[in-house]
Amino acid sequence: MAIAIALVLLALGSVLFHFLSPWYFTPIASNWHTIDTTIAITFWVTGVVFVALSVFMAWALIRYRHREGGRATYQPENKKLEWWLLVVTAGGVAAMLAPGLLVWADVIHVPQNAQVVEAVAQQWHWSYRLPGKDGKLGTVHSRFVNDANPFGMNPADAHGSDDVLLASPELHLPLGQPVKILLRSKDVLHNFAVAQLRVKMDLVPGMVTYTWFTPIRTGSFDLLCQELCGVGHFAMRGSIVVEEPAAYQAWLARQPTFAQTQARAPGNAVAGGAAYAVCAACHGTKGEGNLALNAPRLSGQGTWYLERQLRLFKQGQRGTHDKDAFGKMMAPMAATLADDAAIADVSAYIAALPDARVAATIQGNVDAGRRLYATCAACHGADGRGIAATNAPRLQGMSDWYMARQLKNFRDGVRGAHAQDIYGAQMALVAGMLTDDAAVGDVLAYLNSR
Repeated sequence: MAIAIALVLLALGSVLFHFLSPWYFTPIASNWHTIDTTIAITFWVTGVVFVALSVFMAWALIRYRHREGGRATYQPENKKLEWWLLVVTAGGVAAMLAPGLLVWADVIHVPQNAQVVEAVAQQWHWSYRLPGKDGKLGTVHSRFVNDANPFGMNPADAHGSDDVLLASPELHLPLGQPVKILLRSKDVLHNFAVAQLRVKMDLVPGMVTYTWFTPIRTGSFDLLCQELCGVGHFAMRGSIVVEEPAAYQAWLARQPTFAQTQARAPGNAVAGGAAYAVCAACHGTKGEGNLALNAPRLSGQGTWYLERQLRLFKQGQRGTHDKDAFGKMMAPMAATLADDAAIADVSAYIAALPDARVAATIQGNVDAGRRLYATCAACHGADGRGIAATNAPRLQGMSDWYMARQLKNFRDGVRGAHAQDIYGAQMALVAGMLTDDAAVGDVLAYLNSR
């Protein structure tokens, strides 16, 4: 009797939880109401079956409980019951599958007027490509991929010269315009999923898959990779910003084309040397850093990383947190660089400085640090020398006291909290694995041993 009562209470509690729970679907922001309807039908079919089976088991436990002198009836064949089970089961399965097939037919038939956007996935970030004024995307190939051409654009294809390239994981889209998302992976399986838009599709290496939707309300919606793609999978996040068409066009006009990215002249190290005179007062004439002035080593770092950090300081996306005392000191110094050309010049000069390793100041457990660094190595490389493709700077041989401070800042929300510091936010998630200062010291001790 107790088991029968428990079964009934379980069925009743499950039904009440479904209808009364505050956790349900996020409000829809696209045209895919039919997906919600299909899932609701599945809930009804499986819910009715669950309740019916629970009640039947409870009734059977009471009706056929043990009685003195009672005997069970053995019926190896009962065609009437089998036919009932066959028809009811087939009806339930058909009720769940048929709506899904109808929705899938809509998913694979993209409207003729859909805007085309390519989403490119790589461990562990998103980037995007949009057609330029000619309305056509240029061809791409993996053999063209390098630090200067991360999308693998074919330089011989004229259609690609005006393609708009977005290195940021934030994509803007116009309200009310159907969008076809071409999905391409540069390494492993990924998944493009936006809950509010009701889209979810795999990205398969060597293939171009797609999905489509029509945004029906403005806002910013989280883009997640929902395919386990490696140790940094949890940090692979982006955002889809839906805005009015006029605001979208204004945003689009500010984005660089492939031709513009290729036409950028490299920084002038000679011109950068003059601007670096201000920096040398703290960071040293050879970029070796100065612990007494809280200025880290700069020499040996990649120009792409130096340029990004200088822009973050200059644009107020880094060095503004109340607890980032030394970041606040750096922000006005970065403001002395008038434009992107000046930033590129200084970075080119720093990159040309001698790559002299600085002395270690932090002790720790190297073996423990090796185990912890396995996660970091996925982006920063096994030797800690950084990988531009994963937006991960060099760590090996850099100022360990500075890295210790930054790891704690990431972990404590002092750095990486600004909405525009995309890769800082990603690093803040990863730094959370270092639960205390001892773990930070162990990782840096391992890097010092490299």
